[in-house]
Amino acid sequence: MKQQFQGAKSFGVMISLLRDKADATLRERSLFLEEIRQGAKLPSKIFSLLVCSSLFLAIYGGIMGIYHSWMQALSSAVKLPALYLITLLVCLPTLYFSNIIFGSKRTFAQHFALVLTAVSVTSVLLFSFAPITLFFLISTTHYQFLILLNVAIFTLTGWIGVSSLYQAANCILEQDTEGSDTRRKILQAWLFLYAFVGCQLGWTLRPFFGMPDSPFSLFREREGNFYVSVFQSLGYLLGFR
Repeated sequence: MKQQFQGAKSFGVMISLLRDKADATLRERSLFLEEIRQGAKLPSKIFSLLVCSSLFLAIYGGIMGIYHSWMQALSSAVKLPALYLITLLVCLPTLYFSNIIFGSKRTFAQHFALVLTAVSVTSVLLFSFAPITLFFLISTTHYQFLILLNVAIFTLTGWIGVSSLYQAANCILEQDTEGSDTRRKILQAWLFLYAFVGCQLGWTLRPFFGMPDSPFSLFREREGNFYVSVFQSLGYLLGFR
């Protein structure tokens, strides 16, 4: 019992430290972005952003999965950080090489740290929505409602994260004046690509909740797509089917 208490206490301390780190990053965002622009301490920044965002995403994923079972909670706690990281790794080379072609002098590490700041913003916002999600998990058993609620939460937090990325990219990447207008258009197109890939990858990695009264499954068969599923859930909730 004592060891369990100490373990829980250590975990709480770690969460508090990471929360403080994320809070400091958000409050001193201009300084943080300026250091990325100068290429200062990039390895430590990338590591801190990876750890903070992965842990916050894992907590939210675990809350989603507990709706079904502890196995689903563990699975979702791993898959949600993987979703964001894999999406980043799939899409980042496109942004980097497109910017390089049109005159950017920023390194791959600077681009990586830049995009990770947006993922961190999204993860902190998801963490802030965790009590709301947990409340509805406890107070309702309506599966389709929970799906649509989380689609709304992910859409809102993702939009804020993408908006912060666009502002940060303008601050960092636009310092290279050559081809800046073209790179701005590339960034706008890339943001849509990033969102599209993320939605489809999330569909591929499902389930995150797990359907009620169904056995645990790590993945489901690939069928349909994310957008069709959202419309089907909305129609079911409104009584159209």
